[in-house]
Amino acid sequence: MARLTADPLDPNASLAGCGCGRHASPLACSAEMPGAEDAMAEVAEAAVLRAVFPEATTRRALAQRFGAATLLAAVASVFPIDAAKEAMAQGTGAPEKRDLKVGFIPITCATPIIMAHPMGFYQRHGLNVEVIRTAGWAVIRDRAIAREFDAAHMLSPMPVAMSLGVGVAQPIPFAVAAIENINGQAITLATKHRDKRNPRDWKGFRFAVPFDFSMHNYLLRHYLAENGVDPDRDVQIRSVPPPEMVANLRADNIDGYLGPDPFNQRAVFDGVGFIHLLTKDLWEGHPCCAFAVPRAMITETPNTFAALMRAIVEATAYSQKAENRREVAAAISGQNYLNQPETVVNQVLTGTYADGLGQVKRVPDRIGFDPFPWHSMAIWIITQMRRWGQLRTDVDYAQVASQVFLALDAGRAMRELGLPVPASAMRTETIMGRVFDPANPAAWTERAIRA
Repeated sequence: MARLTADPLDPNASLAGCGCGRHASPLACSAEMPGAEDAMAEVAEAAVLRAVFPEATTRRALAQRFGAATLLAAVASVFPIDAAKEAMAQGTGAPEKRDLKVGFIPITCATPIIMAHPMGFYQRHGLNVEVIRTAGWAVIRDRAIAREFDAAHMLSPMPVAMSLGVGVAQPIPFAVAAIENINGQAITLATKHRDKRNPRDWKGFRFAVPFDFSMHNYLLRHYLAENGVDPDRDVQIRSVPPPEMVANLRADNIDGYLGPDPFNQRAVFDGVGFIHLLTKDLWEGHPCCAFAVPRAMITETPNTFAALMRAIVEATAYSQKAENRREVAAAISGQNYLNQPETVVNQVLTGTYADGLGQVKRVPDRIGFDPFPWHSMAIWIITQMRRWGQLRTDVDYAQVASQVFLALDAGRAMRELGLPVPASAMRTETIMGRVFDPANPAAWTERAIRA
């Protein structure tokens, strides 16, 4: 029986559907064999044509005048569409490049990237990876742009900003191949503020976040604004590399920070701060860090990219299991990785921890590891870039999300490992009691400060 196909030139064809026309999404289509590779090739063709000819009437007119085959051939003469199709459909051969350098910041968000080295996950997939501890996010970004790193641990908003040309001289196409961690952050305050638990009392405070383009910055700003504090006028927010946050708290240079672990727990361990709240209490399941690659890697070395994806997704799934957390903590605590007391890392990964206020909390999902890069997460990130003046013009939120957050690739690697894959890359989120609908992002771009 002939397979039904969706015409990639049809302006009425929905990108939410699949190439074969029989499924609700490319993710669902790629799960069925045979024909999944053909479907992925059609998705690649459709994506290229929609990017080259963004006006629907132009696509239709050109297709009618020249024919679809002729038009695809013309596009292929200036764009490597066959390589793009191959990258989407294959990636199962021997890696083109085995020796790789991956930069990371020494925080528990990077757990899968780090533990994959001493625990052999990279080697299992035919790769010789050197993980390189790096001082700060700007250094990570610059070395990744210079291709000194083949891939990198990044804050999930960073590839979005880089691809949009925000915070860099020009747009640099980067992608979130997988989410490294969900939750796993906290607001930590100096011990002297034990009696100031109401954020409305924080006017005049000096806060640190790891980077301007970070979930930490956006979550802190949103939390303050929802409590009547203007994050640009009522407080100071500065970027401080995570390894320097505890020292700045001890020196009274800052009053607190919304930062990654293990440095929230380290402030408690050192007796200089307490955990005000976990960010999972603001947004359950929120993304934080990502495994990022230059988009060129996907077409230049598709087999290497696929092998790297499988290694990262497998390491992420292993790190997620509660029974593995202590083993993972032991593997990443050492001097070459986090360089932290193992007891501190254990408290973070197991979720049984002292809060600095005299209590021992048990929160098993304090940090989670889920590799799927939801497009809805990327859309929320873009709304906050608009809300706080980082992004000056409107963009096509869904298009940027699909280009930067590689849900298809992550879904394929997850499926190969027998992990469940969502049927769609979009979902609604609940953030501080408010529902975020990615189909209506404009409602979250306003710079509102709630009284």
